[in-house]
Amino acid sequence: MTQSFPVLPLRDIVVFPHMIVPLFVGRDKSVAALESAMAADKEIFLVAQLDPGQDDPGRDDLYDMGVVATILQLLKLPDGTVRVLVEGKARATLKELSGSGDHLTATIERIDEPPMSGVEIAALMRSVVEQFENYSKLNRKLPAETAVQLSEIDIASHLSDAIAGNIAIKVADKQSLLVELDQSKRLEMVYAFMEGELGVLQVEKKIKSRVKRQMEKTQREYYLNEQLKAIQRELGNEGEEGDGDEIAELTQKIATLKLSKEARTKATAELKKLKTMAPMSAEATVVRNYLDVLLGLPWGKKSKLKKDIAAAQAVLDEDHYALEKVKDRIVEYLAVQARTNKLKGPILCLVGPPGVGKTSLGKSIAKATGREFIRQSLGGVRDEAEIRGHRRTYIGSLPGKIVTNLKKAGASNPLFLLDEIDKLGQDFRGDPASALLEVLDPEQNNKFNDHYLEIDIDLSDVMFVTTANTLNLPQPLLDRMEIIRLEGYTEDEKVEIAERHLLQKQIEAHGLKPDEFELTHEGLRALIQRYTREAGVRTLEREIAKLARKALRQILEGKVTSVTITPDNLHEFAGVQKYRHGLSETEHQIGAVTGLAWTEVGGELLTIESVTVPGKGAIKLTGKLGEVMKESAETAMSFIKARSPSYGIKPSLFGRKDIHVHLPEGAVPKDGPSAGVGLVTSIVSTLTGVPVRREVAMTGEVTLRGRVLPIGGLKEKLLAAMRGGIETVLIPKENEKDLAEIPANILSALKIVPVEHVDEVLRLALTGPLEAIDWTEADELAAQPPAPIAPAGEMHH
Repeated sequence: MTQSFPVLPLRDIVVFPHMIVPLFVGRDKSVAALESAMAADKEIFLVAQLDPGQDDPGRDDLYDMGVVATILQLLKLPDGTVRVLVEGKARATLKELSGSGDHLTATIERIDEPPMSGVEIAALMRSVVEQFENYSKLNRKLPAETAVQLSEIDIASHLSDAIAGNIAIKVADKQSLLVELDQSKRLEMVYAFMEGELGVLQVEKKIKSRVKRQMEKTQREYYLNEQLKAIQRELGNEGEEGDGDEIAELTQKIATLKLSKEARTKATAELKKLKTMAPMSAEATVVRNYLDVLLGLPWGKKSKLKKDIAAAQAVLDEDHYALEKVKDRIVEYLAVQARTNKLKGPILCLVGPPGVGKTSLGKSIAKATGREFIRQSLGGVRDEAEIRGHRRTYIGSLPGKIVTNLKKAGASNPLFLLDEIDKLGQDFRGDPASALLEVLDPEQNNKFNDHYLEIDIDLSDVMFVTTANTLNLPQPLLDRMEIIRLEGYTEDEKVEIAERHLLQKQIEAHGLKPDEFELTHEGLRALIQRYTREAGVRTLEREIAKLARKALRQILEGKVTSVTITPDNLHEFAGVQKYRHGLSETEHQIGAVTGLAWTEVGGELLTIESVTVPGKGAIKLTGKLGEVMKESAETAMSFIKARSPSYGIKPSLFGRKDIHVHLPEGAVPKDGPSAGVGLVTSIVSTLTGVPVRREVAMTGEVTLRGRVLPIGGLKEKLLAAMRGGIETVLIPKENEKDLAEIPANILSALKIVPVEHVDEVLRLALTGPLEAIDWTEADELAAQPPAPIAPAGEMHH
């Protein structure tokens, strides 16, 4: 049987038969439908919309089945909406829909549901009720009595509809329950939906209880911490109030820093330990200090490196005059870095005498490359813990200098200058040089392990520069470094350095005005020649400071308004002349040879003297000589004895005469084989009576066959010869290749003669040819005052 009713389309809800539901109605057509129903028999057709967002639904927007309902109560609200209470009566199928008038009207057909009975239905109903009881326990939104009321329903269709109305499922699922007319199947569907919802509710319950537990724990900890703070305040330890903040700060640091996996694990474990400790305990202080060091390291922080090669060259040239070899090496390194963007930090070792600018060059390299600069002096360090740190088991233990300075730099790619690496101590306490092997090895230092931290630190981005005066270092350490030699400066270079840097620096340091003090170019050269004899420029700087002080005093005493220092008045300010510039000897001498020596502070002129005394052919050596030099003298003597007839020396002479060789100054230790040719020349000169040229200096090791072997430190030796006013220098033939690195002004100032054999040396160094002397007439020849001897014939071969 078909009937017509006003239609009320429903959004997001499905009304079931025998169910009382409050609805809020706001659409004009829906309000009109309600008013029309109230005017008639208060019956209305409720049907759900397919799309809840549709404001004006048509036939296609509504489901096919709805519910005929009775309006129990209608209340108009001030905002124009209507609150209505409806009770579902029976299912009905929508046949036709007409939109005539101000509301929708539906032609429907009611569906009657006869009650069903049987064991299966009864069992299903019981299962559904039990399941609903479980559901209602978990779903707090349902009133507690709902389950009791539903258990009293004994009609299958009423029970399934009542439960369907009370469970929270989708509109489409509810509609499927409304459409299903088979009551047993409908009960099964209700059961299945509840089963699904129960699973979700149980997970929800677990989550809620877990969150609640966590919240309770946090609140409990907060409460206890507040209590602890209050107790500490009462005890007067207000300082400990920040303890909780400190732990929070450490936790945040661990979370935000780019720690390595190993460091993060270690930091987290230590923080966990710290939380359980009493804040005032000694162990807590140790852990706190450890975390401060670990988290203070520059994890992932790097300085932005400069890649502009021209700018770097300009910085190096501005700060240092000369030293081209070092500058080239730095600029080459920058060029590779600019192209590849990744280069293991090179490990350079700058070796040279004091005062040539090794340490200041380190600073300039840092400036040119854009790195942070760290200087660590290793002079006198004798404990490997200085490098690697102490283990935390010791009281007051600290990390090593590498880690400490890395923390201070605040970047993981600084320039690390290890100053005076050749002055490292070594005793029973440890060997720091061996500890440095790991630091200075590019293959190993990406996993440098400090005893204090006990974790690996990556030092591969650090650029290490070491400085040393000598290469007196353990061989494995030398092997790890690229040696760059800084020889002493020439006189011209010193003049240039003084005019560019030292003069201005001392004028400013003494508060002089530029027009009050002037050191002329000639005056400066005279100061270098007469008052300094060094490879570097430290003494020169002190002498300039002395001039500035004396000048300032005269100006303040009102004696003068400005001071100009020239070679003529230099002695008034600098005092008595310290060194004689020019030749060490004023005339040719018998048995006195000018040799060339290398020292830690540069090259030196070395006088070799020899005389004959009555004896039995022995050689006596004085002048604090080392083992190598003594052996060199013995070699020279044996060579001369073997070749004596060639040089016009009677072999019988050695049976009557001893030779005494002395190298002044007596208090200065001397060693090395490079005085060999000088010793031969001196002894031959003494035995033959032929003087040695005063303007000739020589260097070279000699063999028993008279060959001249190569030596080291050629540039320093040539510098010393140039400073001493020497004109001709005899060097070993094999050292000729080293002349390529000698400055042009030295090569032009000196006549450098490469020699292969002692015979060449004697020909060039002695004033005349060799001829035998008649020793029977006078044994006292060597004791006579030196005098020039005229040439007396050809050299014998």
